[in-house]
Amino acid sequence: MQNELLQELSARGFINQTSNMDALNDALNAGPITAYLGSDPTADSLHVGHLVPVMMMRWLQKYGHRPLMLVGGATGRIGDPSGRDTGRPMMSEETLAHNIAGLKKSYSKFIKFGDGPADALIVDNYDWMRGYSHLDFLRDFGTDFTVPRMLSMESVKRRLDNGMTFLEFNYMTFQAVDFLTLYKKYGCILQTCGADQWGNAIMGIELIRKKLGKEAFVLSTSLITDSAGNKIGKSAGNAIWINEDKTSPYEYYQYFRNTPDDLVEKFLKIFTEIPLTEIARLAALQGAELNEAKKILAFAATEIAHGTAAAQSAADAAAALFGGGAAAADNAPTTEIDMDAEMGVLDFLCGAGLFPSKSEARRMVEQGGVQIDGKKITDARAQIAPAAEFMVQKGKKTFLRVVVRNK
Repeated sequence: MQNELLQELSARGFINQTSNMDALNDALNAGPITAYLGSDPTADSLHVGHLVPVMMMRWLQKYGHRPLMLVGGATGRIGDPSGRDTGRPMMSEETLAHNIAGLKKSYSKFIKFGDGPADALIVDNYDWMRGYSHLDFLRDFGTDFTVPRMLSMESVKRRLDNGMTFLEFNYMTFQAVDFLTLYKKYGCILQTCGADQWGNAIMGIELIRKKLGKEAFVLSTSLITDSAGNKIGKSAGNAIWINEDKTSPYEYYQYFRNTPDDLVEKFLKIFTEIPLTEIARLAALQGAELNEAKKILAFAATEIAHGTAAAQSAADAAAALFGGGAAAADNAPTTEIDMDAEMGVLDFLCGAGLFPSKSEARRMVEQGGVQIDGKKITDARAQIAPAAEFMVQKGKKTFLRVVVRNK
């Protein structure tokens, strides 16, 4: 009989690929398992693009299984080539430590940590990788990976023509050793990952089979894309961050409130815990009524990430801001900015958190989509004189009160 967790995950659209569905089904039916999900500390927060496997781990925990949430202190020092055309920049030790703390904060919003049998643990692969010298690593694992097998991986093939380094070439071997280590230390038999990590994860189950003669599993999820079909991520400039110091709960709410009509059902299934029967009812709504489904989606997703109070505050602000005018000024979310002298409009908008990059801010300004204190700004070279506070409007629906800390 199909395991209830797998039924839930399948019905909600999480499952992209599984290394051995029948054997995984049997393992889940036999009792609680331990699974892991890893993320490298390339930023100090997860973003919405990371959340599909994170939400899958949340469901795994709800069904009584134990999550291991791995932060890649070691692999982050190399850089994952998967899905990239260029190498990742090297980070300082201070940046790595800062980013690891941010990832732990993000994980704790979705996963329960503690000492119970299904409570999650944070693990860092630097804790075991730093014990290997180069010679030790080669002696222990060098004969377990063949060059033809590594070259067959899509993450490697796409980089061969534009200069994949030996450093990056080693990435999949590190990830495979992570899985082997977690198998031996915690009895971890399942790795969950995004679709772009499939090849790296498969190397792990092959290494476990070679070293221990044991079966382990990989379960991958589909990647989430924006309305233009681009993978959501910080390098694409379209990230919606999880930690509130990077994306406010209001902006997080608005992201889901503005979900395209054809993605509402998919997002309800993945980013909320609303029962499937209720999702079917919401997905059947048409026209203006579909906006109610989007509000429910936005509230439920924001509630998971930021709590009920923040979700309600964001919903109230959005309801007031939708009409604009005085209500918008009274209910707009507030941020602070340092401003002792005139500031370029692009620096001002990015400093206030309205745009992730100057290029996006410039594009919106030049398209006439930005107003400051009721005045439309169309010159990207404009200077903003200091004041106690500003009311900024982005597009038709986003308002933000910007309070100056140091006038």
